[in-house]
Amino acid sequence: MTKQVELGLDTFGDISVGADGKPLHEAQVLRNVVEQVVLADELKIDFIGLGEHHRKDFAISSPEIVLANIAAKTSRIKLGTAVTVLSSDDPIRVFQRFSTLNALSQGRAEIILGRGSFTESFPLFGYDLSQYEVLFEQKLDLLSALLQDDVVNWSGELRPPLKKQAVFPRQEDNKITTWIGVGGSPESVVRAVTYNMRMMLAIIGGDPARFVPYVDLYKRACDQMEHKVQPLGVHSPGHIGETDEAAAEELWPHYKTFHDQLGRERGWPAMSKQAFMQEATNGSLYCGSPETVARRIAKTIKTLGLSRFDLKYATGTMPHGQLLKSIELYGTKVMPMVRDILSKG
Repeated sequence: MTKQVELGLDTFGDISVGADGKPLHEAQVLRNVVEQVVLADELKIDFIGLGEHHRKDFAISSPEIVLANIAAKTSRIKLGTAVTVLSSDDPIRVFQRFSTLNALSQGRAEIILGRGSFTESFPLFGYDLSQYEVLFEQKLDLLSALLQDDVVNWSGELRPPLKKQAVFPRQEDNKITTWIGVGGSPESVVRAVTYNMRMMLAIIGGDPARFVPYVDLYKRACDQMEHKVQPLGVHSPGHIGETDEAAAEELWPHYKTFHDQLGRERGWPAMSKQAFMQEATNGSLYCGSPETVARRIAKTIKTLGLSRFDLKYATGTMPHGQLLKSIELYGTKVMPMVRDILSKG
């Protein structure tokens, strides 16, 4: 089991603050993300996922371009998205970008597909939110066909059909690993099985054990559709400090600012310190010392039977230096501890 578990990182390229406390330009944040992932590669962290967003909080709107730059500066880390917002993209272009990235990185590209919890991309690219479901369904169907065959015949309602269409560059023998991001919908679980894709659970709050029924559903659906059970993953936020107290002190102000800003948009109450500490102690916020974070990650892996755990290491305006330190502790201390715990059963 231990050899099969991958430990990765995710970031949305959150706009962080500089030494003067002021927000950095997006360009500098993008360069910092590359530096962060180069460090992760040196520490033999297994995966990096870059989120796609189109709003002022985040710098990454074209993750594949950032990943291509990272590919040229790294040698082993797997390169993916967290997530690709397929509903407002063109499946053919998604395939071409990732097939290109996969070629340039010697087979390290991965796609994590999702509908996205933010909807700014829909009006930006001229899509109607009333078609939220059908856009994802049909575009997923087309992308799945492109990933399976070099020559595609496909028809749907939203675009002209494809007849004996080849799309380039073609995949090599190392096909692009593809996941579907699931936020807690049974329909999304079944969709992942239907397309025979891996499932990545986005668990951003509450006890991770509450997702056991979704894992069970995934396995039952695989059995019913006669599909092999694919690797399962989890994406959750966190931060690692030298001690539990230091980690909480570093993360809290940035976490609260980001949560409260988002809350004003979505009608959530303001984040209290008590609620923050509850999540950091018993929920899905992996914040603490290396020992604490390792213990909680290992518990989640065992509870859900995971093949991968990805820590979203950047939240809000956390400075670049803190993020580098968190990555360093993750790679040098947390990962060995997690694997040691898992090896003992």
